[in-house]
Amino acid sequence: MQAGDDLFRRESGRIVATLTRIFGTENLALAEDVAQDVFCRALEVWKLRGVPSNPSAWFITAAKRRAIDLLRRERRFRKFAPDLDSLLASEWTLTPTVNAAFSEEAIANDELRMMFACCDPKLSEESRIALILRLLCGFSTREVAHALLSTPAAMEKRIERARKVLTQTGQLFDLVDAELNRRVPAVHRALYLLFSEGYHASSESPVRRELCREAMRLAAALATSATVASAASDALCALMWLDAARLGSRVDANGDLVSLDEQDRSRWNRAMIAKGKEFLKRSATGEVSAYHLEATIAAVHCSAEAFADTDWAQLARLYDALLRLHPSPVVALNRAIAFGYAFGPRCGLDEIRTIAHGNRLAQYPFLPAALAEFESRLGHFESARRHLHAAVALARNSAESRFLERRLAALEAAASLPV
Repeated sequence: MQAGDDLFRRESGRIVATLTRIFGTENLALAEDVAQDVFCRALEVWKLRGVPSNPSAWFITAAKRRAIDLLRRERRFRKFAPDLDSLLASEWTLTPTVNAAFSEEAIANDELRMMFACCDPKLSEESRIALILRLLCGFSTREVAHALLSTPAAMEKRIERARKVLTQTGQLFDLVDAELNRRVPAVHRALYLLFSEGYHASSESPVRRELCREAMRLAAALATSATVASAASDALCALMWLDAARLGSRVDANGDLVSLDEQDRSRWNRAMIAKGKEFLKRSATGEVSAYHLEATIAAVHCSAEAFADTDWAQLARLYDALLRLHPSPVVALNRAIAFGYAFGPRCGLDEIRTIAHGNRLAQYPFLPAALAEFESRLGHFESARRHLHAAVALARNSAESRFLERRLAALEAAASLPV
């Protein structure tokens, strides 16, 4: 079932992007309907005849045929993509035009164009991610709502508003547009947030692998495109691959979170780590971005054979640089934790207590959890217990709550403290 979902999502994004290129953005809903019809037809045919040896080619062929039939029927009554409309109006040029649009090179290009179209400056970050999930990842509105912690009704309204912005452009974003470079950071940010939601899921599931997979697929498309490839794209891919390599050890058999110091490193995906480091090496030719620093931090963790072997001093220096480049309370907290492991728990506590704008972490459960860690290492068990109780109270979902409660139970058992 998972393989089927992945296939649908990958091919759905490719087909919707290509059909939108042919039909024009004002006919976006039509492109989605055609893609849905193709997949419904696949379920019917494959149930009777079995799954074809090349499902992707089957989808593309079916989508081409469906598009050609629809264009013949609708071309007198409907306007299509402005630059293709005249070609689609003639029987002599209609089929060759559609066939050319469904070539592998054209599909990859249209998927990128759709990605950039979804990151219109008029849209909020959440709306950009919602559109990417809906149009390029084949998620239903209900699935998008679940991923972004919203209700289906509210998400339907958000997606419809975002669609209106997209449909008003007339055609997909042109990758030679002068605005291209201004949109690249927004595309990177959207994919970064999409991956982060999968890796540090805010929902009841501590890990959402499907979100990570989709973010990685789209980031790889950016990094391998001759048109939009950049050092930052390579660095973003490096970060995703290095983090995703550890997904298999982030949860236990019961689906509960496992802390970094307790993870079974033999379960880390060494091939993905190697690929991540390859992306990181490729990224070294450009200007250093926050993605470079985060990917390097991930590489340091992946290079340690055991938690005790982690080069915390190097991590402290990297977080120093990241905080200068991208100041945020969460980065400051991670920096303080690295300092605590590198230079002792007192140093860690001092760094945590001097975080600028620390009040923005007031509802973040891993702030008191970090305080508890360093207090317990100093033997201040009562103080550590108070901090962990505070962390449990701030847990944002049951997965975090169970994780923090286990930490609290372990502390109490080690210190022989009364419950």
